[in-house]
Amino acid sequence: MVFKRLLGSLGVGGPTVDTVLDPGPFLPGGSLTGRVHLRGGSADFDIEHITLELVARVEAETDGGEHQGTVVFDRFTVGGGFRLPEGAEHGVPFTVTLPWETPVTELHGQPLGVVLGVRTELAVAGAKDKGDLDPLAVRPLPVQEAVLEAFGQLGFGFRSADLEYGRIHGTGQTLPFYQEIEITPSPRYAHAVNEIEVTFLAGPGGMEVVLEADKRGGLLSGGHDALTRFTVGHQDVRDWNAEVDGWVRQLVENRPAHGFPAPYGHHGEHHGEYHAEHHGEHRSGPGMGTAIAAGAAGLAVGVAGGMVAAEIVDEVGDFFEDDGEEG
Repeated sequence: MVFKRLLGSLGVGGPTVDTVLDPGPFLPGGSLTGRVHLRGGSADFDIEHITLELVARVEAETDGGEHQGTVVFDRFTVGGGFRLPEGAEHGVPFTVTLPWETPVTELHGQPLGVVLGVRTELAVAGAKDKGDLDPLAVRPLPVQEAVLEAFGQLGFGFRSADLEYGRIHGTGQTLPFYQEIEITPSPRYAHAVNEIEVTFLAGPGGMEVVLEADKRGGLLSGGHDALTRFTVGHQDVRDWNAEVDGWVRQLVENRPAHGFPAPYGHHGEHHGEYHAEHHGEHRSGPGMGTAIAAGAAGLAVGVAGGMVAAEIVDEVGDFFEDDGEEG
């Protein structure tokens, strides 16, 4: 029996774990629900704890260039403190709350290219086994969706989305990374900017919308970045097309937004686990969901759209294949 338990602690003949999430997508700040299924091993085992980790694939800029890695951005203990008999089956239902700043992975069912997962850690007989990794789908909050749809209605197009490791100074950011949704300018603003990056920082009381523009240079000046920030409530009802167009005008004219004390950058105070690896015009038209669908198919948004689709496939495969081999 002692030998069996020793083998189990090394992952040989030990319990197996399979976490099944309820059908998503889920909402930032909302409940993540599912069930952890355990099957007993070749002996009785004491299950010390069952922990869920929220993980994300992020990009980080270092002196050696840009790298991709995995960040754990929340942990929940959902069970433990019981004995699992040899060969027995046991289910542990769970309900946990996602952080408000959890990135959005899709819009209207169309993937944005952001990769999130739920990793299950099983502590058995003094050893830990990562055990299982499942993809996590997250849809935008209503106000996030309203802002993105307004951009689409105004003629902006989806280019890509990623997660940047670092902090946005002067904001209430709580996670060790932030999401950037890169959009192409509408015809009205194409002369002034190359692209606009949109970041949502949600919280229980509302949401900060940070906009950064890559501005084109003039005859006597080079291009530069401009940024601004706005605050909206979760229940706000506005003319979002007019609201967003006003935000972009302010950004292009480089007028500072009220309450934005300092510029933000991609580097600053870092927290959390990081594992480096090798590596315009008002018009009626399709919303951002349609633009994202076109981007994923390589249509309507130029060459970049086709590249996005290929990168999504490779990134998802690498992320879950690599982490799955840890267990």
